[in-house]
Amino acid sequence: MLSSTIVQACLRTRPHARASFAPGFWSFSHRRHAATAAAVKPTEAETVKEYPVFELTDEDKRRLKFQRNIGVSAHIDSGKTTLTERILYYTGRIREIHEVRGRDNVGAKMDSMELEREKGITIQSAATFCDWVATMPATGDKEKYAINIIDTPGHVDFTIEVERALRVLDGAILVLCAVAGVQSQTTTVDRQMRRYNVPRISFINKMDRPGANPWRVINQIRQKLKIAAAAVQVPIGVEDDLRGVVDLVRWKAIYNEGEKGNKVVESDDIPAEALELAKEKRRELIEQLAEVDDQIGEMLIMDEDPTTQQLAEAIRRATISLKFSPVFLGSAIKNTAVQPLLDGVCAYLPTPSETKVVAHDTSMPASAPQVELQPASAAPLVALAFKLEEGRFGQLTYMRVYQGTMRKGQFIYHARTGKKVKVPRLVRMHSNEMEDIQEIGPGEICAIFGIDCASGDTFTDGSTSFSMTSMFVPEPVISLALKPVGAETPNFSRALNRFQKEDPTFRVHIDKESKETIISGMGELHLEIYVERMKREYNVECTTGKPRVAFRETITQRADFFYTHKKQTGGAGQYARVIGFIEPMAMNEETGKDTEFVNQVMGGNIPSNYIPAVEKGFYEALEKGSLSGNPICGCRFVLNDGLAHSVDSSELAFRLATIGAIREVYNAAKPIILEPIMTVEVVAPSEFQSAVIGGLNQRRGTIVDSEVREDEFTCIAEVALNDMFGYSSHLRGITQGKGEFSMEYKTHQPVLPQVQAELEAAYKKSIGQTKK
Repeated sequence: MLSSTIVQACLRTRPHARASFAPGFWSFSHRRHAATAAAVKPTEAETVKEYPVFELTDEDKRRLKFQRNIGVSAHIDSGKTTLTERILYYTGRIREIHEVRGRDNVGAKMDSMELEREKGITIQSAATFCDWVATMPATGDKEKYAINIIDTPGHVDFTIEVERALRVLDGAILVLCAVAGVQSQTTTVDRQMRRYNVPRISFINKMDRPGANPWRVINQIRQKLKIAAAAVQVPIGVEDDLRGVVDLVRWKAIYNEGEKGNKVVESDDIPAEALELAKEKRRELIEQLAEVDDQIGEMLIMDEDPTTQQLAEAIRRATISLKFSPVFLGSAIKNTAVQPLLDGVCAYLPTPSETKVVAHDTSMPASAPQVELQPASAAPLVALAFKLEEGRFGQLTYMRVYQGTMRKGQFIYHARTGKKVKVPRLVRMHSNEMEDIQEIGPGEICAIFGIDCASGDTFTDGSTSFSMTSMFVPEPVISLALKPVGAETPNFSRALNRFQKEDPTFRVHIDKESKETIISGMGELHLEIYVERMKREYNVECTTGKPRVAFRETITQRADFFYTHKKQTGGAGQYARVIGFIEPMAMNEETGKDTEFVNQVMGGNIPSNYIPAVEKGFYEALEKGSLSGNPICGCRFVLNDGLAHSVDSSELAFRLATIGAIREVYNAAKPIILEPIMTVEVVAPSEFQSAVIGGLNQRRGTIVDSEVREDEFTCIAEVALNDMFGYSSHLRGITQGKGEFSMEYKTHQPVLPQVQAELEAAYKKSIGQTKK
């Protein structure tokens, strides 16, 4: 079977002209056959490499024609999971419908995690697959399609789940609420779809709600998302009276009847109440298409009415070319118009062969042209690991196969490390259930057990050195200090390591100064979920607090010291005397240091071999100030004189004498506490300018610069880091989730007197508790 397929594949080669590596993309640095390339610098001629191009066989074309890979994305609570539940029910994948927050406490199929069902939100993206017999709008024929679906979260905190889903999908359904319309996370999802060039069809859900206005939402899509859009359906009835929709392409009335709307009834009679609106909106659909499709544009100029087939083909062309989004209407919770949406997915979204996919050849320079991959089953294997999950049987790796075929028991190569690994078990996912398969072809999504890799790694069959570009990973915006309740167990670090591996936006580090474990993520909900998962999945209960700010202490005036350290015990005792002063010091531009030890001892009163011990004692004393227990900066130590004993003096004695001298005169030097000041840049829509500036002023911020552009403005301010905690949630609240901010350390400045008093009191209290 395989040999005949390879014989069928017509092989030809094609030279690639030299081109620059696409901006914003990066590839892994592993080079399998780079030994000779490294020895000789490649010339212009050598960088032009010919690659075999595998033609798709008739079997490949037939299989890919009826294959769709789609994601369901939207703002929070727009009905993504409810819609996916209906899709699975109507395609026969599940026998019963369970609601997200249903009274039966079962929860939706795609929300498999206990936390998801409790909170009624999607936390992890979940993959499934189904078959659907679709009615083609162009011909009216019924054809069977295989659809891979990924349901994604709506919260911005879990944005990486949407990011990696859209990275591997060929098309998407953008769900919008008929009342709320385009919201903040809708804009974020739109940005992610554009980043990966994912065509989308829009579905205006919740048409049964009071105040539902799909025409306002369609205008918002055009204005806010900057994409041409038009309805391909109009509703029959409004709000509670929603009974069905009119298909403007096929010009049929579609009703849902039977138990849970599983029976679709089509009629050529358009109800009188919807007829005029349907004619008007069909004309609007043609006009919108005319702006993005030349064929329909010419017909409009010639005053010709396009046929059903011409209209359907134009919608498909414009959607795949990312110029247009057909808008479907319905209500998932009321089981209305979900089946026509599935028909639209099959009719208007691209096949895996219609999506251009490129990879970088790691044996070539970074500036070499990228290679286009062909979804041919006979081609060398190229697959991308886009999501990791800890399953019952070890690490579960979700893969998208772009080229070639992957079989159970086959050896595959890790493109980044070059490791050869065997595929022990190959499965297709249905939420948290698995179905074992023997092989998977190009354009498919599957999962593998027992492979150690990171999210975004590429796998090949070893015959090529291709590596695919990874996904965009946003930087964390919030941090918390994490501490286990009671003694720390191995499960604490095991849980943190696993979560870091699964989620690239979840970071963990140990603060060098406070020695606290700091976790960073995309929002407070994001971190709260991981803390809760540690308790449930690893039985590690943790307490969280805001991370300790890196305060500093410094002195403001000179103080002289004359300190003698004496300690007499049996035998040799300890004796050392140091004389000199400490004084404030500015940052040295050349060395970048603001602390200094100066030796001005003359006459050998302190033997030279004890001077390093004095210096060591000085730097040791700087580690912890006596005001708040924070490091001391901006201090110069000048040693003028001293005294040593021929028997009792030692390095230890001089080190202790130096520490004692600094502590004795520290208060006389008028010490103060410094706090880190951050340069904060906020970008938000112009209508929120006053709210943003007011919020920064409340946090004792100093506005440095402000710039207003057409739709948005940028504000730069200097704010103390201690006042920035909770700002991400605050900004999201005052800007409806549309504001973004970044912080950068600038300098340390004195804290307010009352803050200094609070820090001093807290430190004294902690010392008292330690002594007890």
